[in-house]
Amino acid sequence: MRLKTFPQVMLTLALLIFAARAQAVLEIEITQGVEGALPIAVVPFALEPGEVRPPEDIAAIVESDLHSSGLFNPVDERRFPQRPAVAADINFQLWRNQGIETIVIGSLDAVAEGRYNVQFQLFDAIYGRQLIGYSIPTTRADLRRAAHKISDLIFEELTGKRGVFSTRVAYISTQTAGGGKERYVLQIADYDGHNPRTIFASNRPLMSPAWSPDGKRIAYVSFESERPEIYIQEIAGGRRTLAAGPTRLNSAPAWSPDGERMALTRSENGNPDIYILDLTSNTLTRLTDYSSIDTEPVWMPDGQSLVFTSDRTGRPQLYRISASGGNPERLTFYGDYNADANVSPDGQQIAMVHSEGRSFQIAVQDLDTGQVRVLTDGALDESPSFAPNGTMMMYGTTHDGRAVLAAVSEDGQVHQRLRLQEGAVREPVWGPFPEEP
Repeated sequence: MRLKTFPQVMLTLALLIFAARAQAVLEIEITQGVEGALPIAVVPFALEPGEVRPPEDIAAIVESDLHSSGLFNPVDERRFPQRPAVAADINFQLWRNQGIETIVIGSLDAVAEGRYNVQFQLFDAIYGRQLIGYSIPTTRADLRRAAHKISDLIFEELTGKRGVFSTRVAYISTQTAGGGKERYVLQIADYDGHNPRTIFASNRPLMSPAWSPDGKRIAYVSFESERPEIYIQEIAGGRRTLAAGPTRLNSAPAWSPDGERMALTRSENGNPDIYILDLTSNTLTRLTDYSSIDTEPVWMPDGQSLVFTSDRTGRPQLYRISASGGNPERLTFYGDYNADANVSPDGQQIAMVHSEGRSFQIAVQDLDTGQVRVLTDGALDESPSFAPNGTMMMYGTTHDGRAVLAAVSEDGQVHQRLRLQEGAVREPVWGPFPEEP
């Protein structure tokens, strides 16, 4: 939020979401990748003779996943010197002659009605050896999930970091209902925008979605009673409970790392402050009490402190405060506006909305050195959210006059744009790693 005066905060809350008609699937466009990205060949997965082609192309999904990271440059299939289905068929010299150092092969076998076994192998063509190989049982409905799992395994093997292709994102989109009325929709989808699912829809604004650490619940702000209230909703069953309300202001819910507490912005006497809600006892503890706007809390990964936005020095800046209270420590000094923080999973960097003038970009600050790096060049970039492996972050921006989502790598080298075919989408939140089966 742009922090100026309390009435302006309320206006911002009401206007954060643009009105437009939204289609379901987000489209990813790589606008900038890493120069010298690793060439990788993903050979189409083999099918048993006579087998009906499955509804998902596993190899194409894996290729798209790896390309979307910006770290890999999938080789055009027309350059493949051969199309092996098993390791014994690979002539590594042929691949080396093409300058292709890494190869993925696989097969998809139907084992029963609606059930499959997906096998894949990753090879280093330079040394002519297998790096990893797995067999993944799956169902017809989960073929896409199996492909993302393969991408995760390949990414981790080649980069040393866990892949995020099996994760999900939450975001707010808008639709135009009958009579031209706006309808606000909280949705979750795969990281690449596929398999969108509506969690809640309302004729009044929704905002500030926040994943629980286990990925099973989402907290969000709803204006359905005309005043902002915070709800917690189960993703699987849909059950929702009121977490905070009513009062003049409830906003910016943030789960603690253990999922037992929630930080939020609340106004009891007309002044927004940071509170902590114990989700077991339902008790509220006031953390800040200052004649300023204190808002947008986010937890540090150890759960011992929080970072929040305050204009107590006249302009919005970021501060850190112990979860037990005390005097806040100012963190940001570079730029005249720093707000809307998101902490990297390792706790070493803070992403934020940063401005030195009229434009607002996404920047990251190293907490040890204080060094700030501006990663984007938009005019109204907002809502940064780190991927759970810390390699990328999503954020909201505008393109061709529309609200879209975008992603940037933590070093600023990789840029992507994600947008609906029509309409607006805002406030992305990257979900946690899925629980291991």
